[in-house]
Amino acid sequence: MPDDLSLDPIAETAIRQALVLVALGKRPADTLLRVGRLFDAATATWIEDAEIAICGRRIAFTGPRGSYPGAAAHVVDRTHLCAVPGFGEVHKHIESSHLTPEHEAALVLPHGNTWTCEASHEFSNVNGANNLDFWLTARAAGCPLKIFPLPGSAVPPTAFEVSGGWFGGAEQAGFMAHPMVAGLDEVMDWPAVWNAENPAHPRLWGMIGATLAARGVVEGHGAGLRDLPSINGFAAAGLSSDHEAWTAEEAWDKLRHGIFLEIRPHSMPDIIGGLLERGLRDWSQVAFATDDRSASDTLRMGATDHNVRLAIQSGLSPETAIQCVTINPARHMRLTPWVGSIAPGRYGDIVLLSDVDTIQIAEVWADGAQVSEGDRYIGPLPRIEWPVWSTRSVNLPRDLIADDFAIPAPQGRTSVKAALLRPFHWTDDFIETDLAVENGTVQRDTARNITKFAVVDRYTGAANIGRMFWLGTGPATPGTAVGCSVAHDSHNIWVVGSCDAAMAQVVNRIRANQGGWALSTAGQITAEVRYEVGGLMTCRPAAALDAEMDHLYAEAAKIDWMYEPTFSPRWSAGFPERLQFATLTCAPWRWVLVAPNDAAPTGLVNVQTGASHPVVW
Repeated sequence: MPDDLSLDPIAETAIRQALVLVALGKRPADTLLRVGRLFDAATATWIEDAEIAICGRRIAFTGPRGSYPGAAAHVVDRTHLCAVPGFGEVHKHIESSHLTPEHEAALVLPHGNTWTCEASHEFSNVNGANNLDFWLTARAAGCPLKIFPLPGSAVPPTAFEVSGGWFGGAEQAGFMAHPMVAGLDEVMDWPAVWNAENPAHPRLWGMIGATLAARGVVEGHGAGLRDLPSINGFAAAGLSSDHEAWTAEEAWDKLRHGIFLEIRPHSMPDIIGGLLERGLRDWSQVAFATDDRSASDTLRMGATDHNVRLAIQSGLSPETAIQCVTINPARHMRLTPWVGSIAPGRYGDIVLLSDVDTIQIAEVWADGAQVSEGDRYIGPLPRIEWPVWSTRSVNLPRDLIADDFAIPAPQGRTSVKAALLRPFHWTDDFIETDLAVENGTVQRDTARNITKFAVVDRYTGAANIGRMFWLGTGPATPGTAVGCSVAHDSHNIWVVGSCDAAMAQVVNRIRANQGGWALSTAGQITAEVRYEVGGLMTCRPAAALDAEMDHLYAEAAKIDWMYEPTFSPRWSAGFPERLQFATLTCAPWRWVLVAPNDAAPTGLVNVQTGASHPVVW
C-alpha cells in the first residue's frame, strides 16, 4: 500500500484501487478484527457479531461474521467488545493542551480521539509562515492522530493588533490546495465581516472567498450574537458553524437558521436539555467541541470521551451522542471519505468499548492498529526535533527593567484620571477612576482592588509594552507578579503584578525560557512552566507538564489574589489562570489592552470601532 499519511491524491487513487481488491477477496487483508457489536454511524444502528477487514491503515470490508470473502494475515478476536468509530474533534485548539502534536496524540488517543480539526489561529499568530508545516510534521513522522488544520482567520485577530503572522485571501487559497486542510478557522472579527469601513474587512473577506472557492468550510465564532438580524447576517456571510452558544434559546435559533452547532462542555447540559425540550429530533447538525482544554484537565476528566459521557448524562442516547463526535463532524467538515464511520475506505480508527452506556474504553485502534490498552498509550511516538523557527518565538532584544512598566503622569500632577478594565469587561465604555501620583508615576491602589496589567510585544523586536491599571485581578501580595506567553489570540506576553520590578523579572524569565508561565514574589521566581515551542506548547509528555503546573498552583496558593465578579460566569476567585483569555479581541469584547502599534498607539483600543484612548490623563 502506498503511504497515506497526508491524503496525497496520487497515493489515494492507488490505495483505493487496492482496497477494492481486498473488499472482493481477491487480495488478502492484513487484519480481520472480529467484534461483538459494530456501530453503524450513518444509521445509528448496531450490527451484531461483526468483522472488519483492514488493509494498511484503511478499512476494506465490514459485515456480519463470516461474510468476508477473502483471507487475512491476522485474525483478532474482540467479540467481548463493541466497536464505534474513532472520535473526532470538530473544533479544538491543540495549543491549549500546551503539548506538541505528538504528545497530544499520546494523551488523547487512549480516550478515543483519533482525528482533530485543528483551529490553528493560535500558532498562526506566532509563526504564520510555517503554520501548515508545523501541523503536518507529526503526522508525516508516523503519528496516528490525524490533524486536519484550519488556518486561522484571526491572523492577526483584528486590524488593531500585530502578531507573528498575516493571512489574507492569497495565503488562504494556497492553504486550501493542501488535501489535509479542511477550511478556514473560526471567523471571529464580526465587526470586520459586516462593516466595509473596518480596515480588516477586505482581508477577512479575501479569506472567506478563497475558502468558498475551494469548497472548504468556513467556521464561525458567534459570541454575543443572539438577536435575529445578527444570526441571519452571520449565516448569510457563509459562516457555517458556531461553538459560542451559551443558552438553549440561542442554540435553537442558530440551528433554525442553518448554522451547524458545536456544543462545548460547559454549556452542554443546559443546551442539550433545552433542545430536547423543544423537540429536536434530527441531531445531524450538532457536534461536540472541546475548544480549549489543558493537558492537566484532560488527565483528570478525559478528552472527547468526556464530552460524550456528559452528553449522555444530559439526556442524549449513547447512539446520538456518538454520532455527535463521529459522522456529524465528519460530514460538516467534508471528511467522510476518511473518518467518521467504520466503513470501507476510511482509516482503521476504531474505539472498542466494554460498556456503551458509560463509554468505557477498553482499546483504541488508529490507522488499522491498536494504539492503546485501557488508559495506556502503546502506539508510535515519533521523536521530533522541532526547528528553530518554532522554538525561538520570543523576540525581545533585551531584558526588561522596572522602569519599563512605570506609567508616567502628566508633569506636575498629584493625581490623574485613569482608564480601568477588568477581565471579561464587555461593556461599551471602560471604567474611570482617580489614582495617586508619586515621584512622577501613577500608582496602584491595592485597597480598591486596582493593580497593573501589561502586554509585551514578543514578535517585532521593538519590545512595545501596553501598560494600564486593571480592576479585580492580580496579586495583592506585595512584590509579586505572574505572567504567561499564552494570551489569546495574538499571544503576546501578559503580566500582572503589585510591583514593577517583579513584573520585569517575570517577563525576563519567560524570555529566557522562550515561553510559558512565571511567578515571582519577594524577588524570587518561585514557579515556572516551560512552553518552549511557539511559546504555547512543550514537547514533553503530559505528566511532566502536569507536574510543573501543579507546582505553579501550589506556589500560587500562597499568594493573596484580588477578585471581583465580572460578566463571564467562568471568571472565578484565586489564581487568575483565565487571564490567558482576558485580552481576546473578538466579539463581544469592546475595549482591550493590546501591544501598542500604529493602529493603537496607547494600546488601549476599542476593537469594534478602532477608537484609541490614553490610559491616564
